[in-house]
Amino acid sequence: MGENSQKPDRKLLEILVCPVTKKPLRYDADASELISEAAGLAYPVRDGIPIMLVDEARETPEE
Repeated sequence: MGENSQKPDRKLLEILVCPVTKKPLRYDADASELISEAAGLAYPVRDGIPIMLVDEARETPEE
């Protein structure tokens, strides 16, 4: 899944929050996703651009 591995801008990652919970996100470079642990969602990053739409996010398994 990490084929489009252009990394998002570091400063952008610092200011982005989950649109559902408004809590910080964790960047998973291997999966090219921004993870919202509070919401249990993973937002895709395509060509270095975070797709912050709930409809585009996938649910993450509970740990």
